Amino acid sequence: MNFLNKLERKFGRYAIHNFIYYIIVINVGGAILTTINPSFYNTYLSLDIGKIFEGQVWRLLTFIIQPSILSGGSSILFFALEMYLYYIIGNALENAWGAFRFNLYYISGLLFNILAAVILYLFIPIPYPNGLTYIYQSMFFAFAVLYPNMQFLIFFIIPVKVKWLAYLYGAFIGYEVISSFTMGIYGVANAISILVALANFLIFFLYTRNYKKISPREMKRKATFKKEVKRASSITRHKCAVCGKTELDDENLEFRFCSKCDGNYEYCMEHLFTHEHVHHDR
Repeated sequence: MNFLNKLERKFGRYAIHNFIYYIIVINVGGAILTTINPSFYNTYLSLDIGKIFEGQVWRLLTFIIQPSILSGGSSILFFALEMYLYYIIGNALENAWGAFRFNLYYISGLLFNILAAVILYLFIPIPYPNGLTYIYQSMFFAFAVLYPNMQFLIFFIIPVKVKWLAYLYGAFIGYEVISSFTMGIYGVANAISILVALANFLIFFLYTRNYKKISPREMKRKATFKKEVKRASSITRHKCAVCGKTELDDENLEFRFCSKCDGNYEYCMEHLFTHEHVHHDR
């Protein structure tokens, strides 16, 4: 985290605030463009490493124009819900991390997806099929780590905590990765590309996990602390000089010091006025 702090101090002034708004605008633009011309994105804008090697370097940027076809009320509704979900997640991440770190998280996701596309292309020379899928998945996983108990309404009815959705989502991805490893060299390439595409979340997760808390030294420190707290709680603060009662005997007992006794002698209310005063000069 020290490295990120240094980066933020040096480049934080260049961060784009409300970054998720720009992402949503780009997605809306991509949806309108694809609705007008469904083939335009794949022909000229997608992350096709082969075309990039041929000189179409603009694809390294234009692939972020997520294609969505808005044909009919249902597709428009689901697209609107998807954009609203991106807004909630992106806004929450920026509020938690700050603009610079959210910018860095998203942009690093783009770079890792480009690297994943290159790895996949070396074995399967086709355009990158995943688009921004794993970028938004990495955002969702980070959101689940930060806000595990926030609830989403599935089908607008069933409340489910985000962490359970993340576990389910992670299980599907894990199954895809493991099964890909059993499908030969192309499957291995696909599995590696998936892990690389999610590398920004994996790095974030490792940085935010505090593994020191399960170390033997830390466990011993906690046990010692609990023992000291327990010992300290058994030490009384008040004790009657006559009957020996303390606040541990009855929490309602009141104690007072006697001003006529020589020394700090404390008595319960039962013996405060009936005790024999202590005088050291007699």
